[in-house]
Amino acid sequence: MPATDAVDLALYRAKYEQRLPARLDELTGPQDGTVALPLHVAWSGLREYRLDQPRQRMGLYRTLLAEGLHDDLCAHLNHELLVAQWPTLRTLVSRTIRDVWETAFPQLRTAEAVA
Repeated sequence: MPATDAVDLALYRAKYEQRLPARLDELTGPQDGTVALPLHVAWSGLREYRLDQPRQRMGLYRTLLAEGLHDDLCAHLNHELLVAQWPTLRTLVSRTIRDVWETAFPQLRTAEAVA
């Protein structure tokens, strides 16, 4: 890998690392109802997500992991839902996002899908 690519990857990874909560239990978002994302997170397309709809919930979490800032993650993600959805969600996010979250929270690597 060329040196410039390695630097770019390190910067990209650092962008996600600085957004992480210190602990998963800081993710205190709702477990039900509807979540409306702020414009700086969802600037086009769907902005409101119903948590009782699995596809919408997965889309919400995917959007937040990719675009949310630290406070957005803590306010809108729920740690129990994140762990339950992680086995599928990890396949829908970039390798960098997946690696950053699983490095910070090894328990996500061993999470089992919950129906």
